[in-house]
Amino acid sequence: MPLIGAIIYFTAAPRFIPEDIIRAKIFGLMILTVLIPIVLFFFLKSFGTINSIHLEEVKQRKIPLLLQSILLIVVIKVIIDIYHYPELYYFFLGVLFSSLSAIFMVLFNIKASLHMTGISGVTMFTIALSIHFGMNLTLLITALMIANGLTATSRLHCKAHTNLELILGFLIGVIPQLTLINFWL
Repeated sequence: MPLIGAIIYFTAAPRFIPEDIIRAKIFGLMILTVLIPIVLFFFLKSFGTINSIHLEEVKQRKIPLLLQSILLIVVIKVIIDIYHYPELYYFFLGVLFSSLSAIFMVLFNIKASLHMTGISGVTMFTIALSIHFGMNLTLLITALMIANGLTATSRLHCKAHTNLELILGFLIGVIPQLTLINFWL
């Protein structure tokens, strides 16, 4: 989801950002938020730390979420500059807080929906971008709202989560974004 948020930002931001810079940022984000996590998944699976990509057991979520948090810190420190991309910087900071909140929940043996966390965070960021830039992103926001509903429905249909776990995931995604909006909106 962080990569989708960055793509939305680079396509929606009305300021001039050279194409080479956008490609470099997206490439770096793809490596740190997609490719490295895939490699880490196979690494963790080969060591028996996790059984499957679904992370059904709550205790299996600790290490993947911790590794995700470390990768997000690298993204914030190396790829996203607060001075040139403040909106995107605070988006990734919100994603980091969401990840840390999920780790905190795991410590109390609570399983929140990470799918809902991701899609709801991107939705809130898109709504804030629409307000901040004064752009009509209604169709994109509508599509993201539908994606929220479809994600929740699919998680319930697959019996992967309860209603409470979906609500917790939604709140873990939205609240950090809402809190950090005050710094850039």
